[in-house]
Amino acid sequence: MSYERFKNIDFVGKSRIFYIISISITILGLIFLLTRGFNYGVDFRSGSNVDISLSQAITQEQIQPILDEIGIGDEASITPGNDRINIRFSEVLTEDQDLQLRAGVEALDETATFEINTVDPEMAKELGRNAIYAVLLSCIGIIIYVSIRFEWRFAIAAIIALMHDAFVVISVFSILGLEVNLTFIIAVLTVIGYSINDTIVIFDRIRENLRFTKVKRFSDLKELVNKSLAQTIGRSIYTALSVFFAAFFMLIMGGESIQMFSLAICIGLAFGAYSSIFIASPLWLTLKRRNVNSDKPKPPKPNKDKIEI
Repeated sequence: MSYERFKNIDFVGKSRIFYIISISITILGLIFLLTRGFNYGVDFRSGSNVDISLSQAITQEQIQPILDEIGIGDEASITPGNDRINIRFSEVLTEDQDLQLRAGVEALDETATFEINTVDPEMAKELGRNAIYAVLLSCIGIIIYVSIRFEWRFAIAAIIALMHDAFVVISVFSILGLEVNLTFIIAVLTVIGYSINDTIVIFDRIRENLRFTKVKRFSDLKELVNKSLAQTIGRSIYTALSVFFAAFFMLIMGGESIQMFSLAICIGLAFGAYSSIFIASPLWLTLKRRNVNSDKPKPPKPNKDKIEI
């Protein structure tokens, strides 16, 4: 995609549309987060997650009596599949309950294999704290890096775009009620990395063009930003699409354990592809406009030599 195809596009002017989209998703996400919160996986809440691989399909109706007989049927969330079934318990299974569950399922399928993950309350709290710290520390590191390499305006614009990408992924998962686990946190950090990389490339081109352009008015600065975006948009699209296709095929062909990771990557890349172009760069332009003259004509100075009669 050459520069000639995009040189006449007013990227800055179209940014208002994407501002509205992003603000709408952010508000909707906040509403869902405050009212419903997250659908936490076993990684972030205490309990046991039982993943059973089967040689034949077993329905939820066949599993439920086994759980009711053990006395844990009301606490279980069952997700059946063709060759596997997942059972999530809000409480940690005891050794007796574990043995009874295995015996009941093996009576239906002798070749069934079990994978049981258990998280106690303290471990769940610690994992939640560490996930928040990981995101915060990555954001702080990016702010310091961009501030040193560029200037504070670039840093503010970059971190807002970065937080936008991360929060959009969080909002979509909250709105749709998708499970949030450790792979989700890894996906958010991966999206942050791709987002800041794309933003840095665009900012670097803006800074380079600033060296060779005389900026006298805001219109000159706006034209410079549009030119820089036209020069880098091809690279941004190719990078986003190459990673998006890989994540998409992992989503539809990969195992159940990486589905939420792949979905979060796809969502983050889709929104991150436009945030660097239509959010980060226009935000920097807004912060920078105070340093340039306005395009509005100045009012004529009064003629002091004129004598009124």
